[in-house]
Amino acid sequence: MKVLLIVPAYNEALNIEKTIKDITENTDYDYVIINDCSKDNTKEVCEKNGFNMLSLPINYGLTSGIQLGMKYAKKYDYDIAIQFDGDGQHQAKYVKNLVEEIEKGNCNIAIGSRFVTEKKPKSMRMLGSMLLSGAIKLTTGKTIKDPTSGMRAFDKKAINEFCRNASLTPEPDTLVYMLKKQLKIKEVQVEMKDREFGESYLKPIKSIEYMINMFFSIIFIRMITRKNV
Repeated sequence: MKVLLIVPAYNEALNIEKTIKDITENTDYDYVIINDCSKDNTKEVCEKNGFNMLSLPINYGLTSGIQLGMKYAKKYDYDIAIQFDGDGQHQAKYVKNLVEEIEKGNCNIAIGSRFVTEKKPKSMRMLGSMLLSGAIKLTTGKTIKDPTSGMRAFDKKAINEFCRNASLTPEPDTLVYMLKKQLKIKEVQVEMKDREFGESYLKPIKSIEYMINMFFSIIFIRMITRKNV
């Protein structure tokens, strides 16, 4: 199977070399960096190293970056596309485990989950994660233990859904959409690192806003998605 890692990057000049080195040393898969018009020298670092990169002319945000990556995957006929963060928190050694689940036909989407065998720590952020898990369970009847994980593998059917529906985001509400479309989702245990350089765009206040927005999107928008017939 042809596998592509989609690596969104915004101001990741200090992380992107290590991230790509991890991918190339621990997998045999292709990758494409989606540089979201970084304000730092992310683009220059990628060009200096000859990395495979698409660079957006303005800062569109993560959703547009992933959408572009999915269109790239479809254009070049990849069987699996994997969302893989450019900040160094994801570990490429786990990617093959996600790919294997799709190759075996166990699922259409494989999530790199921190909480298949491990318990969620007690924190405000994990409280939000539990709230989203509950909302997903309420609307679909399915349990997703790590709905905010950004490490996800999508098969061709899921890639096509992204390409034909511009409203889909790399966020938990899209998992509800996919389940409503009768795609199968499976979680695979992984470990994630702490960000070494730079800062996450989700500050405490933004994290709360994010969780609230996702909750309402799941309950009031994705809940009404119709199944494929």
